Amino acid sequence: MSKFTKEMVEDYAEKLLIKLTEQENKMVLEEFDYIDDTINLINNIPNIDKVEPMTHALDDFECSLREDEAGDSVPIEELLSNADFTDGREIEVVKVVG
Repeated sequence: MSKFTKEMVEDYAEKLLIKLTEQENKMVLEEFDYIDDTINLINNIPNIDKVEPMTHALDDFECSLREDEAGDSVPIEELLSNADFTDGREIEVVKVVG
């Protein structure tokens, strides 16, 4: 017996303002069932509740930030020299939206 129903999926889709076909609804139900089965499989691992949650996939992960040091800026003219088309201190780009 599935915990998820066609009506539940339709309700969720409506709340998310999306329209699902019958085929898409069936696919979502199958995915929900697969996710539910996977969660149940994980929950049935012996002593899973005693495992400490990980904060990172690598145990020896260490994040060290460099010191924030102020330095000289590159002159704007030098930066713009790499651009094909400029307008003052701005780079002109091709219009991509109608």
